[in-house]
Amino acid sequence: MSETILQVENISLAFGGVKALTDVSFDVPKGSVFSIIGPNGAGKTSMLNCISGRYQPNSGSIRFNGINVTYLKPNDRADLGIGRTFQNLALFGHMTVLDNIMVGRHHLMNNNWFTGPLYWFSKAQKEELAHRSEVEKIIDFLEISHVRKSIAGNLSYGLRKRVELARAMALNPKLILLDEPMAGMNLEEKEDMARYILDLNEEFGVTIVMIEHDMGVVMDISHQIMVLDFGKKLICDSPDKVMDDPHVKQAYLGLEDELEEAC
Repeated sequence: MSETILQVENISLAFGGVKALTDVSFDVPKGSVFSIIGPNGAGKTSMLNCISGRYQPNSGSIRFNGINVTYLKPNDRADLGIGRTFQNLALFGHMTVLDNIMVGRHHLMNNNWFTGPLYWFSKAQKEELAHRSEVEKIIDFLEISHVRKSIAGNLSYGLRKRVELARAMALNPKLILLDEPMAGMNLEEKEDMARYILDLNEEFGVTIVMIEHDMGVVMDISHQIMVLDFGKKLICDSPDKVMDDPHVKQAYLGLEDELEEAC
């Protein structure tokens, strides 16, 4: 994990007079699970939005695999291999699970798979079948084959979270940004999601940048953790060193016991 896949340098972001991020820098090693933690309003999601291209920072730069992506659009970053899930589910609730995941595959296709019957009489038919084969592998990996034809909006919250991860995986990403992937889940669902994230990282070699409030999960699966507080970086280090940092304990306002129990 010595090679760096993501370099964030001196990123600052403000909305009017409110500073969301101030001069934040960090490197994400290739093949790692990198977690961003901090109190509510610390700037965690704003940072993911800058990396994914949803927000444009006021200053600083973001490099992905050595390419400056600071001002690229989200679709262009997806083409380079950056996937994303959201804190609030962003699925197409009226579409099936399979079709939701195929949307994630869309940018890899040479032809638009929504074009209708004529599409099936072209060479693109073979292309879509190949993409569907890859999607089926993702469905099997996340153990959602039993709901592949179900309408996404009718699924339980935990299953919808899994479908959103599947759609991000369908991009064939080198880096996936996960915004609170376990929020709202029960213990069993959290354990399953943690296992999928670890397998995605270890078996598929995908680098993970994750925001998560469950400190037990963060400490168990992360290689590195960055702590934000009021838009500023407090520390970026291994889980053990982050846990022992007095500034981190102070930022969490009495959550010292929770941090220690998590480890």
